[in-house]
Amino acid sequence: MAPRPAWKGYLKLSLVSCAVELTSATDHSEKVSFRVINRKTGNTVRRQYIDSVSGKPVDTDDEVKGYEIGGDEYLLIEEDEIDAVQIESSHTLSIEQFVDRAAIPQIYFDQPYYLSPSDEVSEEAFAVIREAMAKQKKAGIARIVLYRRERPVMIEPFDKGLLLTTLRYDKTVRQPDEVFDGLSKGKLDEELVELATHIIEKKQAKFDPSGFEDRYEEALLELIAAKRKGKKPPVAKPAERPSNVVNLFEALKKSLGEESGSPGKSAARERKSASARKPTKKTAAGKAKKSA
Repeated sequence: MAPRPAWKGYLKLSLVSCAVELTSATDHSEKVSFRVINRKTGNTVRRQYIDSVSGKPVDTDDEVKGYEIGGDEYLLIEEDEIDAVQIESSHTLSIEQFVDRAAIPQIYFDQPYYLSPSDEVSEEAFAVIREAMAKQKKAGIARIVLYRRERPVMIEPFDKGLLLTTLRYDKTVRQPDEVFDGLSKGKLDEELVELATHIIEKKQAKFDPSGFEDRYEEALLELIAAKRKGKKPPVAKPAERPSNVVNLFEALKKSLGEESGSPGKSAARERKSASARKPTKKTAAGKAKKSA
């Protein structure tokens, strides 16, 4: 069954517009989920709102949103009053500017959605906008009201359509200096960095998301399968926690050896290359004499 659009409206570039629909690019339907059960009866538990003063359950018809105005006083806001709040971005994705995608820090990216034409009449205009963006290699910046919040978004060509990614507001992003400010900026040993670089080179591969599997969910499914058969749940041995590195140089050499498949030979090669990089006193003296 085709996924249900999360939003329908118009994509607008200057005076050109077309009808579009937004569909979530991710799917969580296959995720293992649990219900809360009454242990005594085996029945599912239902959540219910309780009046904070009287302690009595509140009927659904009596539930209403309230905005706190101070002193335990609330202004009641009806659902139809909220639905009546409409601004341009409630129904139109108006591209305000174009930027280099690489200029947007990764930390601002939030949720991805597919953007596609919602009818045949809109396909040509949609394709023209998409092709022009692809030709210029630019991403569009717009705004959209989604789930009762206006969100800045980035729009870029993707496959046969467009990919819309909601962006986080700057005020919601914790700045890196709040966390990294105390980190030392001292000079690093170039030999250590070179060893780590070799390890990275050995582990290079082509990105393949199909190889990712949720191993924790698989363990949950094994637990469920065992309990359904009346067996004791499998008891996994806790993974050994890595310890702090005491000798960074030796740890890097050993890691490089394991990545190369032959620890002994790799370590020997690294010792040889390391000694070759470090000039001996005799060599240094010879160079100085020659330059003189």
